[in-house]
Formats: sequence, structure tokens, C-alpha cells
Amino acid sequence: MGDEFIPTQTAEGWQLSNPPIFQMASLRASLEIFHEAGMKNLREKSVKLTNYLEFLLKQIKTDRIEIITPSSSDERGCQLSIRVKNADKSLFKSISEKGVVADWREPDVIRVAPVPLYNSFLDCWKFVEILKFCL
Repeated sequence: MGDEFIPTQTAEGWQLSNPPIFQMASLRASLEIFHEAGMKNLREKSVKLTNYLEFLLKQIKTDRIEIITPSSSDERGCQLSIRVKNADKSLFKSISEKGVVADWREPDVIRVAPVPLYNSFLDCWKFVEILKFCL
């Protein structure tokens, strides 16, 4: 074996014969957390969290926002896309400054995702309160 690594120029060039131990240790710890929580439990909580967030968002009395993600939990994951009418990204910046971690997609969508492994129903409620204040 030479002292230089020259990878194959195709996808096989990304293969390694021995995975890096530190990366594998963190991956194992992550997988153990998912195993302990249980995928069925996580999905159940995900559906409940996202349905609750959708319910709270629909209580906001404004025509400035609209949920564009399918309402059926069978047709979505935990993420909701909120279209902001007449958007200039200022609403997204305002909620971000108040601690909300979300995603902006041009031209006018804020994406939020209550993740069942670490978000709570209180987190959903706080987000909606911040959103209402910023609206």
C-alpha cells in the first residue's frame, strides 16, 4: 500500500474500509437514544405535536399567514410550512430574534418543525405566542 490516498473517481471513492471510531461512537449514542425512545412513540408524539401546532396556528386571527402543508398527518412529517403574504422576510427575522429556530424558504415561506425527541407542547405554544406578537 502506498503512502498516498487516491480515491476512485466514482461513488466508490467515498467508501472507507474502516469507519472512524469517534464518528461511530457518536452515531451509536444517537441510535441508542432513538432505540430507547422507540420510533413508534416518537411518531405518535410527532403527530400530536404537529397537530397541536397546526391547531394553535389556525387560532391566529390574521390573513397574513396560511399553512400550506397538508392537514392530514398521514401526508406530512413534523414540519409545517407557513406562507407569509406580502413577505419581505421581516417576520422571519423578528421571530428569529426572539429565539425561534425555523427555516425561511424564498419567496414567502417559514418552515417550523416541532421535533418529538426534544420539543414539547409548551414549545409549540411559545412559538405561536411569539408569532402572534411579531405579526
